[in-house]
Amino acid sequence: MRQNLPRVPKDRIAVIIGAKGQTRRNLQEAAGCKELTIDSTSGDIVVEWGEPGSYDPVKAFKLPDVIKAVGRGMAPNRAIQLLQDDWFFEMVDLREHVGKRSNQQRRIRARIIGSEGKIRKMIEQHTNTEISIYNSTVVLVGEEIGLGNARQAIEMLASGSEHGTVIKFLEKERRKVRLESRSIDYIEEKMNATSSDEFADLVPGLAEVAKRRNNRRLKAHQVDPSDPEAVAEVMELAEDEEITWEEE
Repeated sequence: MRQNLPRVPKDRIAVIIGAKGQTRRNLQEAAGCKELTIDSTSGDIVVEWGEPGSYDPVKAFKLPDVIKAVGRGMAPNRAIQLLQDDWFFEMVDLREHVGKRSNQQRRIRARIIGSEGKIRKMIEQHTNTEISIYNSTVVLVGEEIGLGNARQAIEMLASGSEHGTVIKFLEKERRKVRLESRSIDYIEEKMNATSSDEFADLVPGLAEVAKRRNNRRLKAHQVDPSDPEAVAEVMELAEDEEITWEEE
């Protein structure tokens, strides 16, 4: 099966091919396709897949996003993470927020990057995502929860929100994710915790003692008060029981 992939901008063709075609081969191997052909002049890309069952259909579905990410400025070794099942692709078009004016796009790009790249790094660290800024677009790849927060942070900056407001939003969302993660871990720990019966089996003789006590409790609920022998049997102390008297 042949599939046409998104065209790569001319200034990114050399990047996606790599030195002596190494990057192209890495992408081909990671995707599991038979052949990945890149036109070094036009940037057109065609992929050839093998017979059904010989390749991962999820990777076939995600490979176009990998090409888009590389074409929009992301390093191939970062974009290739999109082939993982739990990594996804998002793209924000800055023109939707500031129009086609190049000076406004430059201003927004500078706000997203921040001094020495600090704001972009902070968004990446808080959301566990990879961010690439190329012309009028911002490409994001990462896990679903973090990806949504990263996109919202980018859109807040593009819409004029202050850096402090965006940072507070990211910190709040990160705390929320941590709390949810702790709750899930606690539930799983409780579900996987050793039951009292399993614990009793680990201590020699404890299971038998627990069984005798449970039987006595059961008899105590079922005894006939008019039967002197049954009452005497219930009142009889076992070897592991005793009665002590104390004055208050």
